[in-house]
Amino acid sequence: MSKAEDFLVEIGTEELPPKALRSLMEAFGEKLIGGIDDVRLSHGQAKTFASPRRLTVLVEELAERQEDRKVDQKGPPVKIAFDGDGKPTPAATAFAKKCGVDVAKLGTNKTDKGEWLAFESVEEGKSVTELLPGLVENALSALPVPRRMRWGAGEAEFVRPMHWIVMLHGKTVINASVMGVETGNQTRGHRFHSSGPITIRSPDVYLDTLEKDGYVIADFERRRELVRTGVDAEAARAGGRVVDGESLYDEVAALVEWPVPVLGSFDDKFLELPREAVISTLTGHQRYFPVADESGNLLSKFITVANLESKDPDQVRDGNERVIRPRLADAAFFWDSDRRKSLASREDDLREVVYQQGLGSLFDKSQRVVIVAKWLASALEHNAATVERAASIAKCDLLTGMVGEFPELQGTMGGYYAAADGETEGVATAIGEHYRPRFAGDAIPGSQDGQLLAAADKLDTLAGVFSLGKKPSGNRDPFGLRRAALGIVRIMIEGGLDADLKALIAVAVNAQPRGKLDNDDVVAEVYGFISDRLRRYFLDRDSGLKTETFDAVMVRQPSSLLDFDRRLAAVQTFARLEQAESLAAANKRIANILRKAGDPVGLSVKKKLLQDDAELALFSALESAQQKVGPLFAVRSYAEALNELADLRDPVDRFFDDVLVMADDEAIKNNRLALLGELRALFLEVADISRLSIG
Repeated sequence: MSKAEDFLVEIGTEELPPKALRSLMEAFGEKLIGGIDDVRLSHGQAKTFASPRRLTVLVEELAERQEDRKVDQKGPPVKIAFDGDGKPTPAATAFAKKCGVDVAKLGTNKTDKGEWLAFESVEEGKSVTELLPGLVENALSALPVPRRMRWGAGEAEFVRPMHWIVMLHGKTVINASVMGVETGNQTRGHRFHSSGPITIRSPDVYLDTLEKDGYVIADFERRRELVRTGVDAEAARAGGRVVDGESLYDEVAALVEWPVPVLGSFDDKFLELPREAVISTLTGHQRYFPVADESGNLLSKFITVANLESKDPDQVRDGNERVIRPRLADAAFFWDSDRRKSLASREDDLREVVYQQGLGSLFDKSQRVVIVAKWLASALEHNAATVERAASIAKCDLLTGMVGEFPELQGTMGGYYAAADGETEGVATAIGEHYRPRFAGDAIPGSQDGQLLAAADKLDTLAGVFSLGKKPSGNRDPFGLRRAALGIVRIMIEGGLDADLKALIAVAVNAQPRGKLDNDDVVAEVYGFISDRLRRYFLDRDSGLKTETFDAVMVRQPSSLLDFDRRLAAVQTFARLEQAESLAAANKRIANILRKAGDPVGLSVKKKLLQDDAELALFSALESAQQKVGPLFAVRSYAEALNELADLRDPVDRFFDDVLVMADDEAIKNNRLALLGELRALFLEVADISRLSIG
């Protein structure tokens, strides 16, 4: 057993992109451990660390070298390896050469299938000194970096230029060159609080040494927690609490190595701006934390996190206040100037803005969204006036100065401007909500008009891009179509919009300029694309859901996603019944019988041809079940209907025990096939339970 020591690798760079720092840290650890496992080096727990200028992996108890392993090599059959005189053939000679020995050193391996030449050898394990430099370089090369850069005269590429690499196994330096940078045991500390190189004696003192001698808290999670607690404490001192902190903690932790929160303030007059405009100004440009009182009203305070322990904190505070003042003044200017022109008066200007080549202007898109939203409102028996008005002017805020400066406020500012113009509350609310949900976990629109407008807008985007033949491929989704499709799923189900999805898609597709594909094909593609997101939605919502359960309902392609949700819940409930296993198996058997019989159509059960007691009993039970579940299907009480159908287990089991379906008499056979067809059709009113595997 080789000696085990902790292993440390730290990659020192220029400042890394803050929004990507956590993912780079995690990916570096994952890729490196994957490589270590692949080369059979035993190890303990792995930990990852990162700061703005470093990515680090610490692997506990990493073996000093690979274990030796026995290698069995299989050669040609003995009858081919030697000629009639017992002399080696070229096949034997070639195998011996491959193994690095004479033919006489080869052995044989005999099995039931014959006898082969064989050679057993021991492959000596390599040391970490030989293996780790290559593993580290491979891990770095595999990181998810969208755009790499070169530095100096070398050919190496990375997300940022590298300046140093620490690589230690225990107290031993692993000397190597990784991406053109020589390894060692010296790191660098804080840019201002530390000077000169810092020696890391061993992996176990890495964090403490950097913090004590270098003013660097390299543990990302600890640094993030220090940011959070420090910011919360400053907010409390100001008499409030942090607003939207979760969206900033990671990014701010990725910007600082020695976090020091600083409380600042701005002029109260800026609180007259829309709340979102103030928050975007503070968070988007400066990564400041806004502060609100207990009622949620913004205070004229903010918290910034400095990256140093200043001897004059007031100077740091004043500097940050000077920076934010003109930003807020710009927002105030846009707010005032934008309101001098109404949203509706900008509608005609949308004609001058290209939405997407092949799909016309923003005005064209708005008109298509009006068509889809009106159809959806009509299908839901909802007054279309509000959503029609909102759809026609919803994109006008894209032409305002505020949204030009703060693109993340599109829709939100439209709602404020619509309200300022005297539009109805319903119109303003729908416009303000129509981009929601914007991201995973975001709420859907709260108003029904907002839900209709959001669904129509997203569906127009899907229909338009698909009609151009530009559906997403692989990981590429430049139009955000997966997010749009998932948004439609969530709005339809969580908003309770009980509309025919295929018909709605057809309306959106038919409203598009003539694309490259036939409209029917586009409708099918969009429906399939949304169905894929629907599957993901349900599987994420319910970790206990089986894919086969989803597929059992998907076979029916319910027109309404709300209806799909009810069917799925009913099938899940049915699958837990005692009778479910037997009935699922019976449905599978029926499906096979009908398929082998050519899936006959037009057959009907003739009672006079029923001969066996078991088929008479099934016929009677089936008639009774049809009468009970028919009204339940009509009101979509699928769970109750399947509960009633569960009572068919005994007559179905008895039928298959006692009755030969494929009788010699053609009329009898067809009558029994008709009986089974009616039974299967009854279950198919809800789902294809033959797809369930229960038990």
